[in-house]
Amino acid sequence: MNEKYMKEALKQAKKAIRLGEVPIGCIIVYEDKIIGRGYNKRNTKKTTLAHAELIAIEKASKAMGDWRLEDCVMYVTLEPCQMCAGAIVQSRMKKVVVGTMNPKAGCAGSILNLLQMEEFNHRVELVTGVLEKECTDILQTFFKELRIRNKMEKLEG
Repeated sequence: MNEKYMKEALKQAKKAIRLGEVPIGCIIVYEDKIIGRGYNKRNTKKTTLAHAELIAIEKASKAMGDWRLEDCVMYVTLEPCQMCAGAIVQSRMKKVVVGTMNPKAGCAGSILNLLQMEEFNHRVELVTGVLEKECTDILQTFFKELRIRNKMEKLEG
């Protein structure tokens, strides 16, 4: 089941690539139904707030008619940052399934784990490494191609 839904999150990440965005995708599932989808749109929308997780949380909240997503599961291709991890805790998400970890900015275990801090009134169940290779590959390929494009533009300029 985790792999099935992570594949859906990867489909969202591929939409980000078409916009030239970092390929991060996210879906939220309630009772075996996708109720929220999101992909990174920071550059497109020109706002820090346009992370895949926040977009998916907003859509899921509308679908549920509530800000509480207590029985929902999030599938995200890259470990959430501090902003998204905070929003996940605030939404009372039941569980988060992560594709690949983010040692430079991840807050679901890499740098710290905001999802499971005992000091907070809510903790989120966490599963990591689902379709890790696919989630890592899409990011590595994107950044490799970006470096090549940037190098070519420099040479042409």
